[in-house]
Amino acid sequence: MSKDIKIKCGLTINLKGAAENIVKKAALPKSISLNPADFHLITPKMAVKIGDHVNAGDVVFYSKKNQEVKFCSPVSGNVKDIVRGEKRKIIEIIIDVDSFQKSKKFKTYKFENFKREDIITSLLESGCWPFINQRPYDIIANPSDTPKSIFISTFNTAPISADIQIILDDQKNEFTTGIKVLRKLTDGELNICVEKDNQTFINEINDVVIHNVSGPHPSGNVGVQIHHIDPINNGEKVWTVNPEDVAIIGRLFLTGNYTPLRTISVSGPPVKYPQYYKTIAGSKLSEIINDSVVNDDLLRFINGDVLTGKTVGKDSYLGFYNNSFSVLREGNHHKLFGWVPFINNKVPSIYKTSFSWLFPNKKYDLDTNMNGEERAFVVTGEMEKVFPMDILPMQLLKECMIGDIEKMENLGIYEVAPEDFSLIDYSSSSKIEAQFIIRKGLDLMISEVG
Repeated sequence: MSKDIKIKCGLTINLKGAAENIVKKAALPKSISLNPADFHLITPKMAVKIGDHVNAGDVVFYSKKNQEVKFCSPVSGNVKDIVRGEKRKIIEIIIDVDSFQKSKKFKTYKFENFKREDIITSLLESGCWPFINQRPYDIIANPSDTPKSIFISTFNTAPISADIQIILDDQKNEFTTGIKVLRKLTDGELNICVEKDNQTFINEINDVVIHNVSGPHPSGNVGVQIHHIDPINNGEKVWTVNPEDVAIIGRLFLTGNYTPLRTISVSGPPVKYPQYYKTIAGSKLSEIINDSVVNDDLLRFINGDVLTGKTVGKDSYLGFYNNSFSVLREGNHHKLFGWVPFINNKVPSIYKTSFSWLFPNKKYDLDTNMNGEERAFVVTGEMEKVFPMDILPMQLLKECMIGDIEKMENLGIYEVAPEDFSLIDYSSSSKIEAQFIIRKGLDLMISEVG
């Protein structure tokens, strides 16, 4: 069964440097990092100490609030360091990787006969549970909840983001198995959203609902898809899983091993060889950067896509959920008379004061220049042009800023996540960090409403 969804509001930003259809196997990293900051609102409680040896699948830490939720090592090796910050807050756990890998074996034989409780137990024990996120709030799902539905978006519309079809090309069996596993977790529908007119093996999967989605960014965002297909009301839960994470879950139940492989796109205008790399979640990025990126000190490295990712250093580690690593030039320059319309503003824009509307297929070499400083909100209607939800974005942002919980609920805070406001960050003349404001608003709702 399939349904069609057409997204009208939004903006497609065509950047140069998209990854080519080349997949290169990266060398086994010398070290990996588990960063608790990748798991929002998780306070880690350590299960290992410096010097301990762990196998792939051994527990490194678990959630202090819910000790059932465990975070396991993606490799075998020795715990080199537990980096702490202020008040001994754990910043990251670094593990030196063994040259010969060993994995802990989990019991997943004949999983087709497992009950829902057995599936959940296997996911929790293996470290695969953190791959399942929950809406509202965009946090790791609570295993004691039962979602009304599950959503998987199998395409990206963010600029120069990873092509999911390339990622899944050699993981079809694992992905299909992961779908069978996830199907046991809900009595509602398992919704898979695909890009319209792009026929793949996903369209042939049974016992799911396929939605053909079309439109500009952010039509690939799972939150936008949920809003148009199965909106979330107060008290309801919807679970979401990223496509390659579905394959990781499927691999667990096929092999009994926790193997969080990551296929990442290294892309951006300054990238010399934009392509895909197969590596491990949490891998150190320096070797990949040296292999594919032009040598330039004035570059910004982004863990994730250019709209929602985090700025990192060259010697940083890949984020737990990331399939993209983006590179842009630093915008450390000013344009003379940059405010003059039709002359200097030749960038993708929602306004016709830029020539970009005349060249919808042109690709741009953009940098990180903000083209202005933070200023007050002005009612212009520009946010609504790129926000394809039946929600008033400016009003919601204002209520999040003052912390009015009742109005936040009435304005649809349960349906949004920070990534849904990424285009507002790009296009808004206020230059205010909308994603940061929404994240603070969601955290307030969790603390006050739960």
